Amino acid sequence: MHIESDRLRHADRITWLLIAAVATIVVIAVAFGPFRALWASFGPVALATAVFVAGGWFYGTIRRDRRIADSLTATAQLMSFTAVAAPLSYIAATAELPLRDAMLARWDASLGFDWTAWMTFVASHPLPERILRLAYSSFAVQTIAVLLVLGFSGQSIRLRVFIAAFIATSLTTVMISAAVPATGPWLFHGVDATMTHGVMPASSSSWPVFLGLRDGTTVLLDGLNSEGIITFPSLHAGFAALFVLALWRTPRIRWFAVALNATMLLATPTNGSHYLVDVVAGLVIPVLCWAAVARLIAAGTTDVEPRRATAPSIVPDAVPAAPLPDSRQPLKAT
Repeated sequence: MHIESDRLRHADRITWLLIAAVATIVVIAVAFGPFRALWASFGPVALATAVFVAGGWFYGTIRRDRRIADSLTATAQLMSFTAVAAPLSYIAATAELPLRDAMLARWDASLGFDWTAWMTFVASHPLPERILRLAYSSFAVQTIAVLLVLGFSGQSIRLRVFIAAFIATSLTTVMISAAVPATGPWLFHGVDATMTHGVMPASSSSWPVFLGLRDGTTVLLDGLNSEGIITFPSLHAGFAALFVLALWRTPRIRWFAVALNATMLLATPTNGSHYLVDVVAGLVIPVLCWAAVARLIAAGTTDVEPRRATAPSIVPDAVPAAPLPDSRQPLKAT
């Protein structure tokens, strides 16, 4: 048990350090940049984080219920990270590099994907459009579900890997989006509601925010009501991959997660106003991040525990494949 506890502490240190680093960047941007922070919006998040951290400590040290402790701690980490990561994406958008929509549209064409034709097809079929819209909006529910499933099923290490990979995927995507800014195909192709039978994407509220950040008219950083402004790569695609990876070792839910997130990927070009290459790039990043953080967490200890017999993983887990010999036990003569 001490081996697993070492891994959990190591993973939590990594996660809290990353969150603190992002928060520091946001504070510096407000202090020395053009931004203003609505500090009152960060108050409820800070309070809720403190409550969940205290609950995690209580159930981790006093009541000794590891499953509740893990769920509370992971919720606190994800909640606090989300509050500072969204403002970070706003800061990244002010880099004011040239828009890359034309390049992304060419990449789509080279893949044989006609975004306008796909949008027209979806908009002209009300039932599929509603299904795709619901799948796209399932992000928040899926996030909570993953935390609860992994926490209460005792998958402590996998829960930590999910949180760290979630953070790494988000930060990587934010950095790339600063270098490859884009408004998205909906605006680039000049599509409006009259061309799509009144259908508008869920991301349409983010367009004025993104454009305002680029021209300097939007300077307010909000911890609760920030918009998702990233086009390339797609964070929705990245999270879809993470949800599947996180639940892959939970047989009763695995294939439902695959089906739901496959539907969310289909919805991303239209409901998220993304190019197909946004989705492809969004799928690659979380797989690499998951593999990297899994190895990083495993590297935090010098010993390992035997692997449980579970469903095969499609990516590296946080436990090495072969156990190392225990130097504390005498070797048997052969």
